Amino acid sequence: MELVEIPVEKLSFGMFISKLDRPWTETPFVFQGFVLKSEKQLGVLRKYCKHVFVDPEKVELLDVAKVTAEDIAKIRGTTVYKEAASVEVELPRAQKAFSDTALIVKELSRAVEVGSSIDTARSQEAAAQITESVVRNPDAMALLIKLQEKSEATLSRAVEISVMMTIFGRFLQLPPEKLEILGMLGLLQDVGKLKLPAELAARGPSNETETELYRTHVNHSVRILSSTSGVPPEIPGLASLHHERFDGSGYPRGLRGDAIAFYGLIAGIVDTFDTLTAPQPFGANLSPAKALSIIYKERGKQFHPALVEQFIQCIGVFPVGSVVELNSGEVAIVIAQNMVRRMQPRIMVVKSAEGNPLRPYKMLDLMKEPKVRLDEPYRIQRSLEYDSVDIDPRELFL
Repeated sequence: MELVEIPVEKLSFGMFISKLDRPWTETPFVFQGFVLKSEKQLGVLRKYCKHVFVDPEKVELLDVAKVTAEDIAKIRGTTVYKEAASVEVELPRAQKAFSDTALIVKELSRAVEVGSSIDTARSQEAAAQITESVVRNPDAMALLIKLQEKSEATLSRAVEISVMMTIFGRFLQLPPEKLEILGMLGLLQDVGKLKLPAELAARGPSNETETELYRTHVNHSVRILSSTSGVPPEIPGLASLHHERFDGSGYPRGLRGDAIAFYGLIAGIVDTFDTLTAPQPFGANLSPAKALSIIYKERGKQFHPALVEQFIQCIGVFPVGSVVELNSGEVAIVIAQNMVRRMQPRIMVVKSAEGNPLRPYKMLDLMKEPKVRLDEPYRIQRSLEYDSVDIDPRELFL
């Protein structure tokens, strides 16, 4: 998304100031990028700048939602998670969990296609492995699913959905046993798609007739899971909810508000985000920022408003796996979030300013303000489309 240059005197509250007409270090602003919300901020801008660059995609996304502290308290748990491993240490373990889970998804798919029963123990094993890795370090698994996104190793979106739901549950401070339920739900809620024509299941419906057929996958999922012994009793019912919407506009039952179970509300947001950001033919191939903007606009309508606000905080301004351009002209991949300063994540620089792949790559923690030059620290200039990187980042990690 192109930044828009705006004279300071024409700024309005709610705009996201992404870039100044001078280095950030020459101003009193602590953070690189912020929502304009006060006269004090505007006064500082008038003093130091003639014009600034606004990101129109983030204006609504980062505007203050009408969500109270009480609303947030109702959806958050009390489990405190601490990072038990760095992203580099956790990545090989996350890779094993991902590979094992992808294999289990293949087994489940074959079983459903031939009419055999699902091996519940195997799906529980997969959810447990994902949960254990996410609890140790959520960034490792988030990075992995992004790097593996176009790989043949992923036969379906089930693994990605499972991982994202587990990561979101951890962010909400839900206990580990609840994370496993979310992970298992992510793996199994779309199992009914295997009863649809393969092309329709992959790309989704394109006309009214296909829409009617496509929507039957929810009932297929419920039927398959209800007839599978050993599945946690809540899973079949929860699997019917990820297409229900907060305002009653969803399917198959048109449930609204609190009639949709909490995990169903989570599943609806995660499933939509995955569909919007997934590469074709699975999804719309939108940037995370654009996808979050779409979801944000539907808060209080299609999606639970407090959960939307929390999901945006969980994903972050520069999600793990994002490709970004630095003020040095180099290109980097975000490998870890910084929960204190969301504009200053840990990154891996993969391309030089001239566009050449770097060997070896270099790791930077932007919160420590590494320098491009003596008087200028590294900072993120803008997000790039994932397709803009013509190297395979998996070669650098795994």
